[in-house]
Amino acid sequence: MTHARHDLSHALRLLTLAAALWAPQCALADDHGDVTQLMRSGKHSEALVRADQYLAAKPRDPQMRFLKGVVLTEAGRTADAIATFTKLTEDYPELPEPYNNLAVLYAGQGQFDKARAALELAVRTNPGYATAHENLGDVYAKLAGQSYSKALQLEPQNASVPPKLVLIRQLFPAAQKRP
Repeated sequence: MTHARHDLSHALRLLTLAAALWAPQCALADDHGDVTQLMRSGKHSEALVRADQYLAAKPRDPQMRFLKGVVLTEAGRTADAIATFTKLTEDYPELPEPYNNLAVLYAGQGQFDKARAALELAVRTNPGYATAHENLGDVYAKLAGQSYSKALQLEPQNASVPPKLVLIRQLFPAAQKRP
C-alpha cells in the first residue's frame, strides 16, 4: 500500500459493501457475498476470478461491477479500478457510489481536481449522500492546502498564510509523516 493511499484512507472513505447499495437482495446475493468474503479474506485474485465469472454471464450487473472495482482497489490495481468505476459512471450515471470511489482513487494519486469533479457529480446525483459530502470537504481542504502553500511560496512574508497551513495540516496529520 502506498503512503498516499494509506494517508488518504484516513480522510477519504471508500465504499466496500456493494451488495447493499442497489436493488433489493435476491438469489444473486450469494455470488456478491462470496466475492465480498474472498476480498475481506485478502484473496483478491480469487475474488476477481469469481467476479469475472459472474460478469461473463451478467456483464451489466452494477453491483458486481462495483464490487469488482473495490476488489481491484484493495488489490492495488488502481488503474484497473479507475477504468472499472469510470465505465460504471458512464453506464449508470445515476449511481453516486462509483463517482465517490473514483474520487478516492484520484485523491490517492494527488489528482485533487479530478477527485473534486467526481465528488461534485456524486453529490449532484444524490444530494443526501453524506460520504460524498465528507470526502468533498476533505478534497477541498487538500486543494486549499495546495493553494496556501503556493501563496506562501510566492509571498514568503505573508503572515496570514502560515496559520491557515497549520490548520490544514492538522486535518491530515498522517500526510506529514511521509519521508
